[in-house]
Amino acid sequence: MNDKKLLEKIVLNPQVMAGKPVIKGTRLTVDYILNLLAHGSTEDDIINDYKGLTHDDIRACILFAMKSLENTEFMPLVIESS
Repeated sequence: MNDKKLLEKIVLNPQVMAGKPVIKGTRLTVDYILNLLAHGSTEDDIINDYKGLTHDDIRACILFAMKSLENTEFMPLVIESS
């Protein structure tokens, strides 16, 4: 599935989840899905827990996050020790 089709799976609506990006047709936010992945859930775990989700829905979350960060500049964190 191409980027455009994947990104169409993510919607923003001020009436749903306070306008956070969600998987279309759900109340599952992109950040919630990414948090599950970051804490060790697999795509299959998530799909088993949330019936109706697909692998493409999860890939859409990852792509949305990547596109959101694509043109962001970061400054390295410097932690001074005392």
